[in-house]
Amino acid sequence: MDRNDGMNYAPKGLVKKVVARPGVFQFAAIGLDHGHIYGMCNGLIEAGGQLVAVYDPDPKKIQGFVTKYPEANIASSEEEVFSNPDIKLVASANIPSERGPLGLRVLEHGKHYFTDKPAFTTLEQVKQAREKVAETGLRWGIYYGERLHSESSIFAGQLIEEGAIGRVVQVIGTGPHRANPKSMPDWFFDPEYYGGILCDIGSHQIEQFLHFTGAKDAKVLHSKIANYHFKEYPKFQDFGDATLVADNGATFYFRVDWFTPDGLGTWGDGRVFILGTDGYIEVRKYIDIARDSKGDQLYLVNHEGEKHFQLSGKVGCPFFGEFILDCLNGTENAMTQEHTFRAAELCIEAQEKAIWIETAESPLVYKK
Repeated sequence: MDRNDGMNYAPKGLVKKVVARPGVFQFAAIGLDHGHIYGMCNGLIEAGGQLVAVYDPDPKKIQGFVTKYPEANIASSEEEVFSNPDIKLVASANIPSERGPLGLRVLEHGKHYFTDKPAFTTLEQVKQAREKVAETGLRWGIYYGERLHSESSIFAGQLIEEGAIGRVVQVIGTGPHRANPKSMPDWFFDPEYYGGILCDIGSHQIEQFLHFTGAKDAKVLHSKIANYHFKEYPKFQDFGDATLVADNGATFYFRVDWFTPDGLGTWGDGRVFILGTDGYIEVRKYIDIARDSKGDQLYLVNHEGEKHFQLSGKVGCPFFGEFILDCLNGTENAMTQEHTFRAAELCIEAQEKAIWIETAESPLVYKK
C-alpha cells in the first residue's frame, strides 16, 4: 500500500470473509486506468470473492495486475469476460468518462458492476444507469473509498447511529491530494475525461455527507473551481469547494485540492468534522500530523467528556462483504441504489454549477 500516492492507495486486511466456499462469487476486472482497482479487488477478495479474470487493452497494466493477482486469467477481450456464465460481477477503474458506458454493457450481460468513483461524468449517464438497474435488477456499486475503506469513518458512522453526538446538523469535509503530475496519464488533466475536481474527488465528500446526516437528498447551494498552480495544464482543476443543504436541514461545506506538500507523510490529510446537537467528532483519516503517522484517528467530544480513538485494524470495512451478499441475495444492505446514484448526481450537479475563480494568475480558460 503506497501511502504517498493516493492514486495507488489500496488498503488491505480490513474485510471479514462472508463467502467461504470457492466459486460462489467469481468476479473479473476490466479497465485498469486507476490504481483504485487494487483496493477494490483487495476488498472483494478478502470478503470471499474469487478473482478469475482480467482484461485491459494495455499489456503493461495487465502485467502489473497479474503480478499482484496471479490467479486472474488474462482475457483477450471484454466479450470473453462477459460470456463466462460463472462470473457474477465486473469491477472496473477505467477512465471515468467510460465507466458509465462499461457498466451498461456489464449489466446487459447479466452481471453486477462495481466501479471506482466517479462512476459517471454526466447526468445522462446516471439516468441510463438508473434505468438499466431497474430493468435488470442487478447491483451497480460505486467505490467511495474514503468512507468505505476508512475504519475511522466507519466508526464515526457507528457513533452517530448510537446517538453519541445527537442529531447531526453540519459536516465539514476536506479532501486534499498529492498531485504527482509526472506520473499521471494525460486524461487525468482533462475534465472531459475525469469529470472535474468536484465530480471526481468531491464525490467522496458528498457521499459521506449524505451518510453521516442520514439524508436522502440535498441541494447544491454554491460551488467553485480553480487552477491556481498547475498552469502547464490549463484545463486542470486543482481546487474546488461547495456548500450543500440536505433535505433534513443539515448543512455541508467541503474543500478538495491537489496541493498536498511533499513533506507530509501520506498522500493527503483527509479529515471530516461532524457537528451534532450533543457533541462533535473529528476524523483524521490518513495521518495525525506531527504526532502519529498512523491514520484512522478519531476524536469525540460530548457531554460525557473527551475521547481519542486510534482505530487501525480494530473496526474493519464491512461494505465489501455486505455488497457481495447483496449481489447474491438481491438485497441492498451495503448501500442502497438510490444513495449510490444520488451521491453521484450531486457531485455532477456541483461541478456543473461551479464558478471558475478568475484571478490575474489564473485566467478564465473556458466557459460552461
